[in-house]
Amino acid sequence: MNRLRYAWGLVALLWVASFLNAADRSILVATMPQIRDEFGLSPTQLALINSVFFWVYAFAAFASGRIGDATRRSRVIAYGLVIWSIATGAMSLASGFAMLLALRAAVGLGETSYYPSATALIGDWHGDRRRSRALSLHQTGLFAGAGIGALAAGLIADRLGWRAPFLVFAGAGIAWAIVLIRFLRDPHTTAAKGTVADGKGPLHIILRTPAALILCGVFFLANGASTGVMVWAPTFAHDLLGLDLTGSALLGSATINLAGFLSVPIGGVIADLLRRRFVLGRFHTLAIGLAVAGLCLLPLVAAKTASLVAVVLIASSVGKGLFDGCIYAAMHDIVPAPARATAVGLMTTLGFIGAGLSPLLVAQVSGRFGLAAGMTSLSLAYFAAVVVILSMRRPALRTIEGLVPH
Repeated sequence: MNRLRYAWGLVALLWVASFLNAADRSILVATMPQIRDEFGLSPTQLALINSVFFWVYAFAAFASGRIGDATRRSRVIAYGLVIWSIATGAMSLASGFAMLLALRAAVGLGETSYYPSATALIGDWHGDRRRSRALSLHQTGLFAGAGIGALAAGLIADRLGWRAPFLVFAGAGIAWAIVLIRFLRDPHTTAAKGTVADGKGPLHIILRTPAALILCGVFFLANGASTGVMVWAPTFAHDLLGLDLTGSALLGSATINLAGFLSVPIGGVIADLLRRRFVLGRFHTLAIGLAVAGLCLLPLVAAKTASLVAVVLIASSVGKGLFDGCIYAAMHDIVPAPARATAVGLMTTLGFIGAGLSPLLVAQVSGRFGLAAGMTSLSLAYFAAVVVILSMRRPALRTIEGLVPH
């Protein structure tokens, strides 16, 4: 198999892993009403169960990225899939709030192994001209997994109870890990792990790159906003419209992720085209996407029907999808190859701290003004991220020009 064919085959292999990564974390979102009713949990307790996943993920992501730069990325991905699948299956054994909290943390710890190494491995195999497209196609797996995973979990839970979908997806993950162990490989041309030409380590390079640190802040705001919407949308649809778990997952999760699935590759294509025209093309795509996401989320506070809720969620998710289609490629633009997993790990750390905070923020705001107002308030984070992106033009341009060989 030639290099180009394997490079796209790698995207297909990792697409399934990305699907499972997102699906496993979405089971809880789809089954929250049943879990809430069985254990008598408050909105804050439900938010904490979701937030602990993101906080554990956040604080482990940097270490995971560092491991991905220091060893074989293919093995980090495959063995990580085994670990988080086992933890997902164990969620079915939970007997109360404390156990749910602990097992959800274990799922987060396992899943943190994936994205830093997976995005860096794709970057290893795909050059600058097609990197956004490759990474954005891979990113569609996240939206497909979150949407289809939540819908499937709702269907299974309606018939067999909330514990069953955790077991089903755990088995699928372990089976796919065996496939990855057999077929994933690292390119022979990858630079020596953990070092760059001047002998400086990945963390040193990142900390001395202001544009990379600023981009991490952008991810904190954007990922926090989108996660707050994603976590609460099914419950919002369930309570507002009186839907069952399948219906609330379809309206509150599948619609969001279908929009992301369709718009992420568009964002990748746009970003690659703009990058060929001018150096900061990918960063302009980031700003456009988040501006659309924030503006389209505002009408949610007035939405009272299923059709209007769906339109608002879809439109906002299209904007976020444009952002997701090039965020990893934008980081690759400003960080050299041997430090990319560490950079994505640090970005993920900050992004998932935001993701852990936003469900709690929505819970607190909704206690005073209602859930719709709590979710709509997240548009402020999108707008703040746009301002930050626009402010980083000069440092990003200097960094990219410094990485181009002369």
